[in-house]
Amino acid sequence: MPTPENDLLNALARLHAAGADDLGPDTRYVGMFRACGVVAPVWDLPLGMGAEATEAPAAAFGERLAEALADSSPLTDEQRRARAGLTNRQVTLR
Repeated sequence: MPTPENDLLNALARLHAAGADDLGPDTRYVGMFRACGVVAPVWDLPLGMGAEATEAPAAAFGERLAEALADSSPLTDEQRRARAGLTNRQVTLR
């Protein structure tokens, strides 16, 4: 994602704390990996859920993410805990 990492982590933490970071039923946000300075979010999807089935949920997630990115207020305690958890699960690929 081209968003600066700190802003992206804050937005993902806001969504995670609100329970709004999934891509629909039976999906869950599991973390992210970093490669070449870019953060790539990762979701656990049900077996057989293909690209076509993720298009609409991914677009909806993109809208939620844009709203979270626009929020410049300080993170709440719950959101800070969510951010720490997301950061701890981050994997860096070299």
